[in-house]
Amino acid sequence: MWKEKVGLQLYSVRENLEKDFEGTLRKVKEMGYSAVEFAGLHGNAPEKVKALCEEIGLVPLSAHVPFQELKADPEGTVECYKKAGCRYIVIPYLTEEYRPGAEKFDEVLEYAKLLGEICERKNLVLQYHNHDFEFAKIDGEYALDVLYKEVGPELLQTQIDTCWVNVAGEDPAAYVRKYTGRIPTVHLKDFAGQKAGRMYGLIGMEDDTAKSDVFEFRPLGKGLQDIPAIVKASIESGAQWLIVEQDEPSMGLDRMTCARESIAYLSGVLEKY
Repeated sequence: MWKEKVGLQLYSVRENLEKDFEGTLRKVKEMGYSAVEFAGLHGNAPEKVKALCEEIGLVPLSAHVPFQELKADPEGTVECYKKAGCRYIVIPYLTEEYRPGAEKFDEVLEYAKLLGEICERKNLVLQYHNHDFEFAKIDGEYALDVLYKEVGPELLQTQIDTCWVNVAGEDPAAYVRKYTGRIPTVHLKDFAGQKAGRMYGLIGMEDDTAKSDVFEFRPLGKGLQDIPAIVKASIESGAQWLIVEQDEPSMGLDRMTCARESIAYLSGVLEKY
């Protein structure tokens, strides 16, 4: 059953999608993924994307949508991804002015409530996807926990990125369990190395010259993460889907090969479930 509950965050293969959107989706399905999580529609109409996924046999599960885009047109943006067939809308990243401790963090709390209400009205679910900067403390509490406390589970669900939890110094499996019952999807991501300065060049969010030479993302099973323990925690915490993400390829492999390596490893882990 669980082998059929694995999706791929398409940011992992974004360059391939730009060149051949349909062909890349077909290859993702052939690899063994059952669902996809979008990071933009690459110029395609949402109705077309939904129809294409149906034809291929992929679930258009969710979408990472930039906070500024959601903030600029909450109703229209959510409606767009509803037309694409998505069940979940995910706030994926915060630029510096919106991060904990910055001047506009309160706007994140405000708009998360508004967006949660819009998603609920449209029968979608809003989630928040973390990095490591949400593990800054606010009055002794992690900002990520403050966010989930200020915006209740009826409006905002979690999407724990287990790599960034580890980078922040916490145990990913334990942190997943912390949000039992509020964690419909979990991001599985492996890495090697250690935390370094200005790491977001690694995910395409900062100048590429800032990329670290002491940290890299890896296909699942080829890094430091205890993937079996994280999978076990996810399933026992009520997750519905596991989503593979690798922001940048590594180990001399291209993007598609990294995605293929991850699903092959994860399928073995899921044999017992």
